[in-house]
Amino acid sequence: MPYMKMTHAIDPKKAILDEIEDLSTFELFNNKILLATYKRPEKTKSGIILTDNNRSEDTFQSKVGLLIKIGPSAFEENAEGWFAGEKFELGDWIVHRPSDGWSINVHGVDCRILADTQVQGRAVDPDEVW
Repeated sequence: MPYMKMTHAIDPKKAILDEIEDLSTFELFNNKILLATYKRPEKTKSGIILTDNNRSEDTFQSKVGLLIKIGPSAFEENAEGWFAGEKFELGDWIVHRPSDGWSINVHGVDCRILADTQVQGRAVDPDEVW
């Protein structure tokens, strides 16, 4: 079954980065990462309109976020080879369990702080994940 492709008036990555602006004074410690929560737009490519109530659940149930800040020891390889050489970059769409991490609001943007070990995967397109 194909995934629900959304209609984006503006690239979601650009929209998040424009809204959150400068994060230079926001610090993360140890192996923590900051993800901006992906929120679906109102309309799918096939024309289905999502209700505001349905879309508001993305704040709590979204399983993908944009990697916007990385703590100083995040994604460092350990003796067990936890990341198996995987490299994560700012701007990656990160997949996580909705129950993981700590929900916060940074510069007016809903975000989540997670430990690097809570990353479950990476998506090219945030619409792939629900």
